[in-house]
Amino acid sequence: MDAFYASVEQRDNPEYRGKPLVVGGLPQGRGGVVATASYEARKFGIRSAMPSKQALQLCPDALFVLPRFAAYKEVSQKIREIFGRYTDLIEPLSLDEAYLDVTNDKLNIGSAIEIAKQIKQAITDELQLTASAGISINKFIAKTASDINKPDGLTFIGPSAIEGFMEKLPVEKFFGVGKVTAQKMKKMGLHTGEDLKKLTEEELTKHFGKVGKFYYQIVRGIDNREIQPHRETKSLAAEDTFAYDLTTIEEMEAELDKIAKTVCNRLQNYQLKGRTLTLKIKYSDFKQITRNQSFPVGLNDLETICATAKRLLAATSPDGKKTRLLGISLSNFGEVMIKQKEEKPSDQLKLFPF
Repeated sequence: MDAFYASVEQRDNPEYRGKPLVVGGLPQGRGGVVATASYEARKFGIRSAMPSKQALQLCPDALFVLPRFAAYKEVSQKIREIFGRYTDLIEPLSLDEAYLDVTNDKLNIGSAIEIAKQIKQAITDELQLTASAGISINKFIAKTASDINKPDGLTFIGPSAIEGFMEKLPVEKFFGVGKVTAQKMKKMGLHTGEDLKKLTEEELTKHFGKVGKFYYQIVRGIDNREIQPHRETKSLAAEDTFAYDLTTIEEMEAELDKIAKTVCNRLQNYQLKGRTLTLKIKYSDFKQITRNQSFPVGLNDLETICATAKRLLAATSPDGKKTRLLGISLSNFGEVMIKQKEEKPSDQLKLFPF
């Protein structure tokens, strides 16, 4: 989807249309951060994860609104219903993005390009929103293609064009190559896919670890990952980024109570128990730490989750530290997952990672 949160807000609020709009924490708070920005705002250099105060400095006329996640989830569900008309092989990545395998399309259209056009048109007609599609022979190329002509783009990269496309692609445009890795590559003289192809798999692994093997393959257009519409849940989590930085343990514990309740409800909804609880903390300088504790048996009760999260928090000496995000996750389902597969296979198909 194109600037999803901001586009939904502009659709639902005519007064926001055509104006630079920022969805996220308010700049008046101590730790507001941008969740997404409209294309009008992006022209000023405003980007996701940017401090809201910095966004306001870049565009003093920008409008700031708090996110409405319930509304975005509702729209996301409608989008997936549209996808489901064409294929059952859908792998959601987030509320606004998914992979679709249309090799065997349900309507026998026979053309991935035509399917993408119809999906885009349905989203426009039924939801008054725009989406961008990337079409190719595998996940990596399709994902990369989807980012090329946003907004409202449609890009097809056929087999014969893949090699040339990848050679010309700047390394920072490679899906999975973050800002730090891109800087490291450029310091090594690696600016495009063509530069990456000059290195052997061993050399890439030496410099970038296990992901070096992935880089070696994708620069050659090789990506054998299949669509996973029913991925096994490895963890369930919830987190919250606050409109202002929390500085006292009382504030943080109050927020942990809310987050723990969300996690607990999800665990019980899916009849899961996790043996490892992980606490995630992000500070105002964007430094992030995690602390975890494992148990001999699985848990999904609110009291234990709350107490464990607070105990892990206390061990970090949180008082006075400016905290912008807290999160709790449960993982290591182990035998619980196996048992559920045997007893309730139909429920297992409904699980998605959070």
